[in-house]
Amino acid sequence: MEIAVIGTGYVGLVSGACFADSGNRVTCVDIDAAKVEALCRGEVPIYEPGLEEMVKHNLSVHRLMFTTDLASAVEPAEVVYLAVGTPQGDDGSADLSALWKVVEQIAPHLQKDAVLVTKSTVPVGTNARIYGMLKELTGRDCEVASNPEFLKEGAAIDDFVKPDRVVVGVRSDRAADVLRQLYEPFLRTEHPFLVMTPESAEMTKYVANALLATKISFINEMANLCERMGGDINDVRRGIGHDSRIGFAFLFPGVGYGGSCFPKDVRALSAMATDLGVEPRILLAVDEVNTCQKQVMIEKLDKHFGGKLSGKTIAIWGLAFKPRTDDIREAPALVLIDHLLEEGAKVQVHDPEAMDNVRKIYGNKITLCDLEMEALAGADALCIMTEWNDYKRPDWDEMASLLRAPVIFDGRNLYEPERMQSRGFTYYSVGRPGV
Repeated sequence: MEIAVIGTGYVGLVSGACFADSGNRVTCVDIDAAKVEALCRGEVPIYEPGLEEMVKHNLSVHRLMFTTDLASAVEPAEVVYLAVGTPQGDDGSADLSALWKVVEQIAPHLQKDAVLVTKSTVPVGTNARIYGMLKELTGRDCEVASNPEFLKEGAAIDDFVKPDRVVVGVRSDRAADVLRQLYEPFLRTEHPFLVMTPESAEMTKYVANALLATKISFINEMANLCERMGGDINDVRRGIGHDSRIGFAFLFPGVGYGGSCFPKDVRALSAMATDLGVEPRILLAVDEVNTCQKQVMIEKLDKHFGGKLSGKTIAIWGLAFKPRTDDIREAPALVLIDHLLEEGAKVQVHDPEAMDNVRKIYGNKITLCDLEMEALAGADALCIMTEWNDYKRPDWDEMASLLRAPVIFDGRNLYEPERMQSRGFTYYSVGRPGV
């Protein structure tokens, strides 16, 4: 098929590359000329395993193109994907201003039989509004579908080509058939292609993310309780995870969730509920628990140092909100860095992929180290904020020799407390007995 993808952010770029890799001709559009020029050279602006190689390959065989010219991409397209940003507004709701602008720009160039598909995460009712706008602008009924994405950063390509399910919200059998053909190469393992109304599809995206966020906030709250009761959250997690009704996914305690999806989507769904007169008690609690959880590491540091962090040197391993990405949006590590700087501490950090993004925020206010061990030199303690594989099997003797004091605050429970204590480390973790 001839496909246009409007927006080359995370979702648009991954979707465009994967559609091209399955044999379609894809043109991705963005208003950022410098970004488009870089993409035309095969330079990918985000870190996502396998994405750069996929983009370069499909550029070389002329199945994937990038342009700033929206009209040239939309006019020949059988399917047009909207993948523009929908950032959080001041009231927590999604800001759709960029989306409405794109719909207006697309209208004069949309083929009569083209299917316009919303891939962006949008409030329930957006599809209907787009349909109404296009009818007013074109004078005809246009096919408008919803196709929410369920991509995990760090595993997005695998999620796209081997989806658990594909959800589409449509108003006609023809739109469903077009999208079924498009996704057919990715559904050969009998995973379902779920057809529903646009409103249900829009809701599915928010409910999925809100439920996953709820599991994280719940296990974090139980971890904090375990610490005070002398229990071990890892034992508790195993005890409940083998119940088939519960499972193990998203039940790993830590220092809170971040990223571009969970925080924004929980708040947007909460705002939608409030607008409709429904009090979102659970959603508000999930967000509040997560905000508080980002303070857990700060509380542990303050207690250990007696509230005297000024003049201390703190090393941080892990800046991205999760491993296998360079995304630092709402990352717990940034909350910690801000607190340490406010208290007058010196901060030395390392991350395998997120260093450039952090440098843009803090500049020379912190020390960015190319190697994880460099960050430990002369530090009074180490805080682990992201569970990168690079940190799971360190040289303990080298760590002890570099740290001014052998103190570790493990926000991701990478190590076993008993072993750490036997190695001579003062070791703090989340939801487990220790110091």
